[in-house]
Amino acid sequence: MNNNDIVQKLWNLCDVLRDDGINYSDYVTELVLLLFIKMEFENTEAGLLEKHKLPEGCRWPDLNSKSGLSLLTEYKRILFILSTGKEISKDPNDADKTIEKVVTTDPLILAIYADAQTRLREPRHLEQLIKSLDGIDWFSARRDGLGDLYEGLLEKNASETKSGAGQYFTPRPLIDSIIRCIQPQAGEVIQDPAAGTAVF
Repeated sequence: MNNNDIVQKLWNLCDVLRDDGINYSDYVTELVLLLFIKMEFENTEAGLLEKHKLPEGCRWPDLNSKSGLSLLTEYKRILFILSTGKEISKDPNDADKTIEKVVTTDPLILAIYADAQTRLREPRHLEQLIKSLDGIDWFSARRDGLGDLYEGLLEKNASETKSGAGQYFTPRPLIDSIIRCIQPQAGEVIQDPAAGTAVF
C-alpha cells in the first residue's frame, strides 16, 4: 500500500464525518487529531519514537479499548489533556474541589493539539473511524512520513471541496526536478511566500 492509497483510505473516512454533521472545512482537522494519536502509537510500537510521546492515559489503546458514549467521553478528555497539558479530576476528599495535574509540558504536543476539540457527536462514528484507522497498513506511512499523509489530505480537501478554491499543490515529481536543477546548498536562503505545507 503506497502513500496515495493510504491518503485515499483516510479521505474515504470523510463519509463518516459527513454522516456525523461535520463540515468540509473540519474534515482534515478531525482526521489529523486521531491520526497523530494513531501514528504516535505505531511509531512507539516500532521503536521509532523516543521523544514526544503522548502521556499515559492519552494513547491509542486508551481509545481503542472503549466503545459507545464512554469512547466519545474518553476522546474528549484526551483532547483536553493534549491541548492543555493538564488533567483535571475531582478531589476524592472534597466533591466541590478539583485537582489539576500537569501531565505533559512537551511543546510539540501542546502545539499540535492547541485548542483541539472534536465536533463528533455520535460515538458510533468515532468508533468506526478508530476501527478503520486500525485496519490500515501503516508500514508505508512510517516510511513516507506523517507529513506526506497530512499534505495528501490537504490536497484532497483543496481539490474536492469548495473551501480549497485557489489552492494548488505542486506535484512531487515537479518538486524533485526543481530541486535537482537548483541544487540548493546548506545555508542558502530561499524566499517562498506561498510555502503552504513547506514541501520544498
